[in-house]
Amino acid sequence: MDHSVHNKLISFIWTIADDCLRDVYVRGKYRDVILPMVVLRRLDTLLEPTKEAVLEEVRYQKEEMESTELDDAPIIAESGYVFYNTSKWTLKSLFVTATNNQQILLANVEDYLNGFSANVKEIIECFNLKAQVRHMAGKDILLDVVEKFVSPYINLTPHDKEDPDGNKQPALTNLGMGYVFEELIRKFNEDNNEEAGEHFTPREVIELMIHLVFDPIKANLPDPLTIYDSACGSGGMLTEAQNFIEEKFPIENGKRDIYLYGKEINDETYAICKSDMMIKGNDPENIKMGSTLSTDEFAGKRFDFGFQNPPYGKSWASEQKNIKDGADVIDSRFIVELADYWGNKSNVDATPRSSDGQLLFLMEMVSKMKPTDISPLGSHIASVHNGSSLFAGDAGSGESNIRRYIIENDMLDAVVQLPNNLFYNTGITTYIWLLNNNKPELRQGKVQLIDASLLFKKLRKNLGNKNCEFTPEHISDITQAYLHSKNVERQITETGDTTGIATQIFNNDDFGYYKVNIERPDRRKAQFRAELIAPLRFDKALRESMEHIYSVHGDSVYDAGYLKANDSAIYSWCEDNDINLNVKTKTKLLDTKMWLKLLNVYHMAEVLLEVFGNKEYEDFNKFKVDVDLTIKKYLDDKKRQKQEAIKITPAEKKTILDVVSWYDEHAVKVIKKVVKYKQEKLNELLHHLDCKQDDLADFGYFPTGSKNEFTVFETNSDLRDAESVPLTYNLNNYSTNCEIHQYFLDEVQPHVSEAWINLDSTKIGYEINFNKYFYQYQALRSMGDVANDIISLEQKAEGLIADILGVDLTQVQGE
Repeated sequence: MDHSVHNKLISFIWTIADDCLRDVYVRGKYRDVILPMVVLRRLDTLLEPTKEAVLEEVRYQKEEMESTELDDAPIIAESGYVFYNTSKWTLKSLFVTATNNQQILLANVEDYLNGFSANVKEIIECFNLKAQVRHMAGKDILLDVVEKFVSPYINLTPHDKEDPDGNKQPALTNLGMGYVFEELIRKFNEDNNEEAGEHFTPREVIELMIHLVFDPIKANLPDPLTIYDSACGSGGMLTEAQNFIEEKFPIENGKRDIYLYGKEINDETYAICKSDMMIKGNDPENIKMGSTLSTDEFAGKRFDFGFQNPPYGKSWASEQKNIKDGADVIDSRFIVELADYWGNKSNVDATPRSSDGQLLFLMEMVSKMKPTDISPLGSHIASVHNGSSLFAGDAGSGESNIRRYIIENDMLDAVVQLPNNLFYNTGITTYIWLLNNNKPELRQGKVQLIDASLLFKKLRKNLGNKNCEFTPEHISDITQAYLHSKNVERQITETGDTTGIATQIFNNDDFGYYKVNIERPDRRKAQFRAELIAPLRFDKALRESMEHIYSVHGDSVYDAGYLKANDSAIYSWCEDNDINLNVKTKTKLLDTKMWLKLLNVYHMAEVLLEVFGNKEYEDFNKFKVDVDLTIKKYLDDKKRQKQEAIKITPAEKKTILDVVSWYDEHAVKVIKKVVKYKQEKLNELLHHLDCKQDDLADFGYFPTGSKNEFTVFETNSDLRDAESVPLTYNLNNYSTNCEIHQYFLDEVQPHVSEAWINLDSTKIGYEINFNKYFYQYQALRSMGDVANDIISLEQKAEGLIADILGVDLTQVQGE
């Protein structure tokens, strides 16, 4: 469509809002009338030529066939579209026959709206158009709005026309109508200071995605073919893909069968998308309304191609109940099978953080890919994401599992980094993911990264956040870089700046890594002191509240019913001191049994303090033995004396030991256990750790000197470190068969000699870091250059100030 004609049409429609709605609607509500009226008028113009034929078919069915319900099929055949209107009215006839009586006009308009087929009625309902019509009638502007939309100076028909002044008005094609829809949405959102491109992906980005998907397989396109968009908005990606195929890849014998499918949660954009499908002759029933994440609308269906620009940085917490039951994922789309470090396969969680659901939309598309045994071509997907999809989430997280599943199953073909500020609603960096589950042999096992962030043309005027665009040449350059599949270095200009496009080819496992914990032994000193055991009276989670209560009420807190009798004062103090208590913690705080249980532990600590005094231990192992012997002796004495003894559980004894001990690097290592293995069990351990017996200390098993006997030390969690070991860590000519072990020997042990590997903590993760791969160092400017620039700026500033003040600088300097 000619851009000047398109802009004039948009401007004309835009003026309708100002001319007719200004005093009735606030500016932010103009779209509630204009968008549905544009859709309605377009449908109306399409049905005008066949109006009489449709009415005759309706008359035939009612009068001659005496049908109580209309048969859709013959009416659709007469209308020429998949929709129709059985009322006697058109928008033009409504206007021509209208009087000043708004109630009669309203009744006629409602009769007209009720005459539409069910699929259009759904669109009318999504737009809430009937309510708007009634509101406009009540404010006496309904006729004015209808008059504007049937004006001879606006052509929303698919045919060329002349206006009353003899000026030619080009036909508005279906493609042009789609542009009108989306441009109006963008302008209304921008005018309302809303997200200008929430439902609008720039056309040049869609064109790039389409080239990247279709150009490599243009000679093998299936017929028929299906295209799916799981967050279709107003349908721009779907219809652009269809137009591209029909224009660029026509077939000799007639028209290729292209079936478009989509789902959209927003009522308004769903209505526009569905009406757009009807206008263009596509099946509107393939467009579904609702949440893609909550409901698998196309369960069992598979598609040849997928395009999407899902919402990113958007919470899906409200939809979790449909995807997860507690910690368990209940939707099979978001469960994947992955192997652990030892190759044991299991189903794992493939859901990201609840604050950002964009990768869920990607997994929805993956679940709809055609297996190669069904379709030799497989499926191809282009999906736009922000940077978090590439690297957010640690090894074993849902985000990492999604990346790992896609890459390990060789579905990720390429990732293209786009320029900042290319989209209307965000200035952040965005990326196109290209997925293909049947890569050509040359690309199998590989992923191509393309950095096109410096490839753009600046706009003369910003459109929302959008301040640049791709030219056709840029799209061609990126597409060719993808098709050539070779490493390309970015160009460096004479001034030292980088420009152009850069690409790199990686093996799939280049993006993977092992996340493993490196442990260090706990070393503890211990000593009983009154101030150390005092907190044992209180629960650690409620310590502040309990300390206050005890300081005020003393030992009365141990009397049954006392705390509950004083609950109001206790709760008020907690509230005044910003201590939030839920129902569970409130109950616990007033539970006398809980207080008595903690007092019991405190009394045992007092007994031990009396025995041990202030003696300090540097060997916690000896300290534990002495404590155990002391408790045993205490219990034996009480039993012999037939006196009631304080009894504590092993967990309570550990609580006492924890509060009277602390880490000290000079103390003796704390022993967890000493194990002695039979040869068969030792062989199993060596196989599990993939090491030799002499290497067991590197995995936390330290020989005692006795045959097959090893000491295992307690770990100190504060000293624990997590290392990320590349899956491809170089093992050439190294002494081990394990990447993690070799990494430990190279990078950890030389610096921390007493550390060891906790191999059972190993998780596998995947991430893609563009900055890491494409960063180019640029040397800092010399101090002399910087100093010269400062001096130059200072001189210019002096001249500017003199001009402002109207002072002759030379005379001032002379004086």
